[in-house]
Amino acid sequence: MANLALLKFSSEDCGTCHRMSHYDEKVASELGCSFINVMLQDTDTYRKYRNILLAKYPNKEGMGWPTYILVQDIETEKLIIGELKGGMPKGDFRNKLSNIINSN
Repeated sequence: MANLALLKFSSEDCGTCHRMSHYDEKVASELGCSFINVMLQDTDTYRKYRNILLAKYPNKEGMGWPTYILVQDIETEKLIIGELKGGMPKGDFRNKLSNIINSN
């Protein structure tokens, strides 16, 4: 599946988000996805991608920290393919993201 992008919605105040930042972008790249880190404090980036977050979580209830949303064709269709929520070890993250990619 071409043109996949993984958006990471996180906060500067989230310790789990920081721990995962040591490997999440690298794993996404290895699996053929572009990676976009959407920090809630980065107003411009958040505004650009908030419609994707709000499509999945209209009132932000049920989000994990961090929340990853995998989309196809980020600049055009913005079709949501799947999501991952909350912190997890590198191996689990890789397996879960790979499963989402391979199931579509």
